[in-house]
Amino acid sequence: MRLEAAARVMHKFTPGVPGLLQTEDFAREVVSGPQTTEERDEAIEEQVAARMGRQLLLRRDPAPHVRFIVDEYAFRRPAATAKTWDDQLLRIEAVAMWPNVALQVLPFATGAHLHMDGSVTLLWQKDGSAVAYKEGNAGGVLTDDPEAVLSHRLSYDRLRDLVLSPSDSLTFIRDVLEERRS
Repeated sequence: MRLEAAARVMHKFTPGVPGLLQTEDFAREVVSGPQTTEERDEAIEEQVAARMGRQLLLRRDPAPHVRFIVDEYAFRRPAATAKTWDDQLLRIEAVAMWPNVALQVLPFATGAHLHMDGSVTLLWQKDGSAVAYKEGNAGGVLTDDPEAVLSHRLSYDRLRDLVLSPSDSLTFIRDVLEERRS
């Protein structure tokens, strides 16, 4: 999180809604899951507060340049309540229009790809150094090895070749919202 907070450029692929784009209610549902207990409530609220705090980095001055690739899956699995999910989709739509953010949807039609098992984050710092963070079912790995970072960047770029354009992605999000309303 320290590297993310200092990054000048971020490229992120996630199969679900990225934490940096989640509303508070949606984050609470994701973090708590279906089996919450009273003793976990405090820990859940701490995680939600931390996630909301991280989002401030998108608006810092100077703002980082952020590119999100989000799998269509993220838009097809709604939150538990209709209002929470509608608010979440509206939040994604709003952030997608910020000048420092590019958001692109990876449609189901692209088929299998290299990152189906998790997310990848690439961060470039002011000094030009870069790190990659790959997270999957087996855990996460952070690397600053130039060859490994390059490998992750190339795989991200191949994924980026398959996504909808930012304007088509915005249309896709609006279509999902319209489908929900009808």
